[in-house]
Amino acid sequence: MAAIIQEAARRRTFAVISHPDAGKSTMTEALALHASAISQAGAVHGKSGRRGVTSDWMEMEKARGISITSAALRFEYRGHVFNLVDTPGHADFSEDTYRVLAAVDCAVMLLDAAKGMEPQTLKLFEVCRHRRIPVITFVNKWDRPGREALELLDEIEERTGLKPTPITWPIGTGGFFHGVADRVDDRIVRYTRTPGGATKAIETELTPEQALAELGGDWERAKDEVDLLSAIGADHDQKAFEAHESTPVLFGAALSNFGVGRLLDAMVDIAPAPSPRPDAQDDPRPLDEPFSGLVFKVQANMDPSHRDRIAFVRVCSGRFERGMVLTHAATARPFATKYAQSVFGQERATIDEAYPGDVVGLVNATALRPGDTLYDGSPVEFPKIPSFAPEHFAVARVRDSSRSKQFRKGIEQLDAEGVVQVLRSDVRGDQAPVLAAVGPMQFDVVKHRMAAEFSTEITLDRLDFGIARLTDAASAPVLTRQRGVEVFTRSQDGALLALFTDEWRMRGVMRDHPDLVLNALLADTRG
Repeated sequence: MAAIIQEAARRRTFAVISHPDAGKSTMTEALALHASAISQAGAVHGKSGRRGVTSDWMEMEKARGISITSAALRFEYRGHVFNLVDTPGHADFSEDTYRVLAAVDCAVMLLDAAKGMEPQTLKLFEVCRHRRIPVITFVNKWDRPGREALELLDEIEERTGLKPTPITWPIGTGGFFHGVADRVDDRIVRYTRTPGGATKAIETELTPEQALAELGGDWERAKDEVDLLSAIGADHDQKAFEAHESTPVLFGAALSNFGVGRLLDAMVDIAPAPSPRPDAQDDPRPLDEPFSGLVFKVQANMDPSHRDRIAFVRVCSGRFERGMVLTHAATARPFATKYAQSVFGQERATIDEAYPGDVVGLVNATALRPGDTLYDGSPVEFPKIPSFAPEHFAVARVRDSSRSKQFRKGIEQLDAEGVVQVLRSDVRGDQAPVLAAVGPMQFDVVKHRMAAEFSTEITLDRLDFGIARLTDAASAPVLTRQRGVEVFTRSQDGALLALFTDEWRMRGVMRDHPDLVLNALLADTRG
């Protein structure tokens, strides 16, 4: 049992969250590069000859330069095991990001030096706040023109409520990035970019005298700002950080590999290790209890040649051993783990054992859905992962009726993965399910994957609904009689959802029928 506690203490499980184009996928690759997990970093928008990022494997991702799916990268650094869970950056896929954040102990919030706190970053931060996930902030792209560093600190505090406590401070304004003053290690580090920025940057430690001689006014200004930070007490406090009251801040440039190694060091030194996770009854499951794990992501056809289905499981307690037979809490049925892998993009490696904090990919997991619990020994079930409030709706139909079987199979598969929410009603029938999405790009993914993986072309006819509320069986008959309202059953959990054309229609129904059950779903911006 002591070995499990020791192994858990070595784990750092985290995600990088950001607004699109802030450099999240590039940062993922740069972190892996510094840990020697890969030999050369890629970039989403790379120059000719620079490879694409390993984590983005779907054709749509490559074509659009965005991350749609999530991947998990496992690597070692300074005697610690890192589990970096990559997340979709686009706002349309924030529900998938929410599921991923159920599996991490810390988040790295990536900010664009020129744009600061952007809307999607703030939305994902709110998820971290809701889950009480400690956040480390990395101000990216400091090698390009941007805003003043002190101005960015003010915005972070104003928008998040967290006290920013810089660990490193930039020497040179945005676009003229020489290096950093390390306030924790009391070092001055100068960065030199390698050709193309695809390998580790050269770091040179300077004395204050050397910094003054080589960097002149930029060093003097940075020194004055560092003194100011110390005077106002903007110093790292571990308890405040873990209590989600402050955020350590680092400055760098992922594309040039500036400051990335220091971020990894910060993860080792201050990021929290796995801790006992509360079960559905809010009782923490001790780390040294028998194995338990939470399924936070299911993805099919990651390897087109095998047509498999992988469930990503966060180990919450105990020791995982490949081949062990676990219990699926939702069905009480046994689940064999013969094929267990670490998966990052299309790169895979077999995992023989894992400990709390690790992410295991279980292959051919047809019975598992996001939010499910697997366990060994004493029964346990962790809280389900709630679904986001959908805002876009479309009726799906197969173009060629001879492909109806493949159509049903594909829709069921994408529903099980959580790509979209599938809604059904007696009025519309099973041949025309309604797809509900947080963002319209999810519909593009559905059409692409139905054609690519199930050889089935579909049409999507948009519906005029814009708001969904959770209702019950007693309220449903009244709601179905209202103009501009339709009630559906959500396939994944049997929940009844009432769809309204707009907020005005919903408010009118609530005013005329105050006793109806109409509860907001997670991330419903309308309250």
